Amino acid sequence: MAKGTWVFVDQRDGKIRKVTFELLAKAAEFGDEVVAVVMGKGVEGLAAELGKFGADKVFVVDDDRFASYNTGAFAAQFAALVKENQPAAILFGHTAMGKDLAPRLAQKLEAGLVTDCTAVDQVGGKLVFTRPVYAGKAFAKVTVDTAPVMATIRANIYEVKELGKAGAATKVAPSIGDADLYQKVVKFEPMVSARPELTEAQYVVSGGRGARGAEGFKIIDDLADFFGAAVGASRAAVDSGWIDNAYQVGQTGKVVNPVLYIAAGISGAIQHIAGMSSSKNIVAINKDPEAPIFGVSDFGVVGDMFQVMPALLEELKKMK
Repeated sequence: MAKGTWVFVDQRDGKIRKVTFELLAKAAEFGDEVVAVVMGKGVEGLAAELGKFGADKVFVVDDDRFASYNTGAFAAQFAALVKENQPAAILFGHTAMGKDLAPRLAQKLEAGLVTDCTAVDQVGGKLVFTRPVYAGKAFAKVTVDTAPVMATIRANIYEVKELGKAGAATKVAPSIGDADLYQKVVKFEPMVSARPELTEAQYVVSGGRGARGAEGFKIIDDLADFFGAAVGASRAAVDSGWIDNAYQVGQTGKVVNPVLYIAAGISGAIQHIAGMSSSKNIVAINKDPEAPIFGVSDFGVVGDMFQVMPALLEELKKMK
């Protein structure tokens, strides 16, 4: 009999991404056993932290072959765990790793998968997921009839809560073969930044075509530094070579869900709006009063970003 909600632990080098803790807290509300699944090298010690934030039990797969994320190895090992233990549901963060692993696992299990969810609720004992459709113009309520129920959930949707559960670690012997290791990580060069990671940031300041060039992102950086925010960009700014594509927000970039999203010099093409429309508070600064971005913003300023943003920053400094 299927039982419990599992949460995939999105971690790198022992650092667990915040969305994992959000999902553990949400899973705890369903009233069933919450199980965290962590795979990596030297990760057994993470069980106590996962228990602190909501895991009743932690399956630990600790082996050299899992030191770096590997699609084939992770999917094969996870599938073996699921087939042996029969969970009712599995939740992933809608992150680069979650978006890659979840569909591979769903294919192996021949299970349904709901992606890019902005909410999950339990209705009549069944999980109901909310996800944007038509580039964020509407929202669909989705259920899954196959088992286990699987979904990827956006970051910054739920609060992290200290629940002080057991977090009892169960070490799992690896069950993968050479055929599962069809990828090899030759080199990994992380982006080093003092700013928060874009998809998990509470505050995001983004620039677009209105920045007029790479030098125009200096005022974006200044405001982001004031807030301790992440920096984002529209596709137009990225395609123009003004900023690296790692900062792109939108349908073909990263999906963000911050408390505050400031869009400076961004017209608001539907592709961009699809990646940020679920932000809690949206502030738009654009000199075109007809810009589509004003249609989704909570607060709007019609004006040149090079005049508005320095004045805004100056006033914020006075208030602080």
